[in-house]
Amino acid sequence: MSREFMTLDELVQLLGRDRRQVEKLVQRGVIPGRRIGGEWRFNDIEITHWLEQDLRALDDEGLAQLEQSQRSTELESLSPIQVLLSPETCEVPLDAGTKPAVLQALVELAGRTWHVWDPAAILKAVKDREDVMSTAFENGVAIPHPRNPLPDALGQSVIAFGRTSSGIPFGAPRRVLTDLFFLVLARDAATHLQILARLGRILQREGFVDQLRSAESGTQAYRMLVDADAQIG
Repeated sequence: MSREFMTLDELVQLLGRDRRQVEKLVQRGVIPGRRIGGEWRFNDIEITHWLEQDLRALDDEGLAQLEQSQRSTELESLSPIQVLLSPETCEVPLDAGTKPAVLQALVELAGRTWHVWDPAAILKAVKDREDVMSTAFENGVAIPHPRNPLPDALGQSVIAFGRTSSGIPFGAPRRVLTDLFFLVLARDAATHLQILARLGRILQREGFVDQLRSAESGTQAYRMLVDADAQIG
């Protein structure tokens, strides 16, 4: 959105959900919002952060609905995985044994595309986001990303993937170790959410996470991800 706040109608369009369902979530305080002049208004950044957490509980249908509701000017109707991931930004094994080392290595991977204009600013933004709340899941996957889009630091949105030789502490629930990492760097909120929704759909496919762990090289991991993406359609 170009403005700081959006209306209820704009929020419904963004989420791609039934208006009555959205109104109930707003009234119950599930969706962050505030009344201004008697009308509900919603901050773009707050809604993006809420959606990031809501994504964890969505099934494939809910993720597909969210993905289709986004209007990324950078991606149009194409899948973000096919467009923004490349063999050069996939590395297996990723040479890192600590959380800071993983983040550094992922930013360096993304920099191979020449679309990362300010790696220091991006690394700081990703670390700051992790300090707020870990992006690691219970299945050993983490999706680090900046808290807010960084259009001035990127020439194009980028996805980087790495798998470490063994799991490391990354802040996942129940102290589960993490070994699969997707760095998501987006120039705008719509692209960011579209990437997260698409990755969520791929990673929910039965057996796919274990299959990805069997990849023997970055190129093989890249092909697995692109093939899985194509099967979703």
